[in-house]
Amino acid sequence: MKKIQSHFTEILLRWFEENGRDLPWRNTRDPYAIWLSEIILQQTRVVQGTDYWLRFMAKWPTVDDLAQASEDEVLRMWQGLGYYSRARNLHTAARQMVALGRFPDTIDDIKKLKGVGDYTAAAIGSIAFGLPAASVDGNFHRVLARYFGIDTPVNSTEGKKLFAALAQEHLPDEAPAAYNQAVMDFGATQCTPVSPKCVICPLAETCTARRMGKTTEWPVKLKTIKVQERRLTFYYVRSKGRIAIHKRGSGDIWQGLWTFPEGEHLQKSDKAKAKLIVKNFKHILTHRVLFTDFYTLDASKKPCLPSDFIWIDEKDINDYGIPRLIDLLIAEI
Repeated sequence: MKKIQSHFTEILLRWFEENGRDLPWRNTRDPYAIWLSEIILQQTRVVQGTDYWLRFMAKWPTVDDLAQASEDEVLRMWQGLGYYSRARNLHTAARQMVALGRFPDTIDDIKKLKGVGDYTAAAIGSIAFGLPAASVDGNFHRVLARYFGIDTPVNSTEGKKLFAALAQEHLPDEAPAAYNQAVMDFGATQCTPVSPKCVICPLAETCTARRMGKTTEWPVKLKTIKVQERRLTFYYVRSKGRIAIHKRGSGDIWQGLWTFPEGEHLQKSDKAKAKLIVKNFKHILTHRVLFTDFYTLDASKKPCLPSDFIWIDEKDINDYGIPRLIDLLIAEI
């Protein structure tokens, strides 16, 4: 039985037809290109993500190309986007698809790809294959909460079920891609987190938040994440035009990326010769604020460092995947 399109959905689709953003991955049905865009856009603004998507597609136009790249190459291309686990998952998933011999085309199979959850699987499935699945993200939460007047916290167990069911209820079976992208664009450009454009909103007359004056109060979200501060000290150890770096292991930030020696890696006598370049350099991550002291140490003889350190030509540092913080510190030299 065909689902009757709701007033909410009808207005949204009409708005999207006239106001939808022209994004490069919307000009293709290639599931690889769509999947790549969705992974890049996790925790990333569209403006920044678009440049990265174009670079990835230019360098690795097919999933086979990406699978054949090394993890270091992928991390280097990802530099500046943060959340580097996404890059590692991207690489792993590419190899999963090559092993499978095709791009998975059901929601359950798409979710088996490394780094793909409910939202991303629904987005890829609906856009690439026309699967009737609502891709519920922050835009959905905001638009639905305001329009229908929902004060259940979006990140509570009850809220997750409620919003998922409501989003699915209004999804038109014949246009799941347009519906998901319409809500995404509507939330990003019209029903924005701050200063939504209610005066020119096509849903204003029937919007509960507008009627009750609660636009700034919805959606409701439980505060569960505490931002932590962390202190770091890095040493730019240089000897005869070569510098020391090592790849960070698992269990800490920047897994798989390259950084400089820290205080515990050097002997006290070497640290005493180092020159302070910048103190309390502040760098903000999503759940951490990092304060870093940065030193240079020029040595005629290479200091004794742990066995996982390698020495590279100073000019070759950009050939290695490094965190954004390290890139900023290098600029201070």
